[in-house]
Amino acid sequence: MPQLIFLPHAEHCPEGAVIEAEEGETVLDAALRNGIDIEHACEKSCACTTCHVVIREGFESLEPSDELEDDMLDKAWGLEPNSRLSCQAVVADSDLVVEIPRYTINQVSEGH
Repeated sequence: MPQLIFLPHAEHCPEGAVIEAEEGETVLDAALRNGIDIEHACEKSCACTTCHVVIREGFESLEPSDELEDDMLDKAWGLEPNSRLSCQAVVADSDLVVEIPRYTINQVSEGH
């Protein structure tokens, strides 16, 4: 089983986390299943950027993003070449190192 290594994030996983993911599940689903509550305002429909993550290692193992995801990512805060929407990034057979950005562009957060 591939591992997802989440770098420390003050709100979502202060100590960082190492979790196991199923091949074929999204980074977001694996995170949520393991108690890492990445924001996902559009309920995983690729209609916002609140689940934006940066894949620090293992990016090349992911399927390429499609045009819709690329259009959404253009609006993300802190966009980097290895940025993905975690609701669209499907885990393959390689480990991933994931960084959750400090900010999102969500105007309203239900959890605050």
